[in-house]
Amino acid sequence: MAPIIARVQAGRLKGKEEIAFRLAKVLNKFKMEKHFVTDIADDRLVVVRDEDSIKAEAALDGIYVLRTTIGRDELDAAGVISAYKDLAGVERDFRSMKVIDVELRPVHHRLEDRVRSHAFICMLSTYLSFHLRRSLAPLTFTDTEPPARDDPVASASASKAARKKASAKKNAEGQEVRGFRELLEHLGTLTRNRMRVASSPEIEFDLVATPTPTQRRVFELLGVPVPKHLV
Repeated sequence: MAPIIARVQAGRLKGKEEIAFRLAKVLNKFKMEKHFVTDIADDRLVVVRDEDSIKAEAALDGIYVLRTTIGRDELDAAGVISAYKDLAGVERDFRSMKVIDVELRPVHHRLEDRVRSHAFICMLSTYLSFHLRRSLAPLTFTDTEPPARDDPVASASASKAARKKASAKKNAEGQEVRGFRELLEHLGTLTRNRMRVASSPEIEFDLVATPTPTQRRVFELLGVPVPKHLV
């Protein structure tokens, strides 16, 4: 904020709205507006720290509380923390469902059966995405052998196998790995093409593209044969 204050004092920045706009850009960038008291006029800017607010937040710095209805006999403190951290996967799947892979953007329904149907489709797509990610993990950068953590609050670390896979961009079997989204896009290149004989235009037939090694491996991991016919 010092450059803004200096410009106001030097008369190079004037106008209450313009000063407030410039100051807000700085304060909002670091989410610190609540810790300052400002006095803004057309030719004046005074910024003072709100010491009470700063002390109150400092007292809680690095502390958070998790509450659950699950009893201690079912889940201990470490388990509660781990479950809370696992919500990151749920949030990822919801982003995938809404705007990335499935693109089920919010739809405003009023009739009960339509609301239930929309919710069902959303949850079904999330369920499928979860199992796809888990089944296709060997072909993605997913860490399939994450090391156990003694301290659930500590940051997760990648396993040696995951670091090697990320570096070589290949798994232990020497197969190319991709991001989950990129793997789906690659799978999308397995297409059905309508062919027409050049010498006899009236003759047409469907031809399925030859699967790549990665595409064949996908179907092996899913436990289903490569389809001979694509809808």
